[in-house]
Amino acid sequence: MSQRISPYRYRHGLRDGLPIGLGYLSVSFGFGISAVGEGLRVLEALIISMTNLTSAGQVAGVTVIVAAGTLFEMILTQLVINLRYSLMGITLTQRLDARCTTPRRMLMSFGLTDEIFAVAVSKPYPVGPSYFYGLMTLPYIGWAGGTLLGALAGQILPTELRMSMGIMIYAMFVAIVLPPAKKEHGVALVVMLAAALSCCVRFLPFLQWISGGFSIIICAVIAAAVMAIVKPISEDPSDGDGGQAHEA
Repeated sequence: MSQRISPYRYRHGLRDGLPIGLGYLSVSFGFGISAVGEGLRVLEALIISMTNLTSAGQVAGVTVIVAAGTLFEMILTQLVINLRYSLMGITLTQRLDARCTTPRRMLMSFGLTDEIFAVAVSKPYPVGPSYFYGLMTLPYIGWAGGTLLGALAGQILPTELRMSMGIMIYAMFVAIVLPPAKKEHGVALVVMLAAALSCCVRFLPFLQWISGGFSIIICAVIAAAVMAIVKPISEDPSDGDGGQAHEA
């Protein structure tokens, strides 16, 4: 943790967090519609978004809930999906100033998302708690507010329109995956392999005993493990193909 004091203030964080907040507003609208469409109440969907700030984790969590999964399945699902945040947190701690005490860092960790992390680590100077609080404020409001609006709209919109708008959350995942997939072929292969495994679990009769919660965990872990062996990422940044090791 840097001993220098950050020159950035809360207002700077608000300014940098505005585009993220607007993006979260539209994406969480789709999550709210999907959650209500799966049988959750408006308040339940809102509480999920107010106590979590993880789009993939929330969608997977709702899937486990709808499938009547166990608490153990929920814990494993969230661990697999959100494990990357621990790596982001470790990296971010190297960019924080001396005012970021342990209690403050714990509060900051609540608002750590992919986009917020990317903005914070891109700063040329150390990041302080005031700036980070501002950076996470509008994304949090946008995520919770969009969920509420989507959940309310899901109760009044026609079924056909509600189902079509519920695909917004999946469109977000496509938008997240496509850029790195174009740059790194291994990412695209992981996604395709995970999708193929998921289809196998869903349609093959002898795999019907696997619950929805464990299906997410198993497919994600197997796909990542296979591609880590077949197409590992090189530690040499000078390697081509997005830093991936070239196959012989």
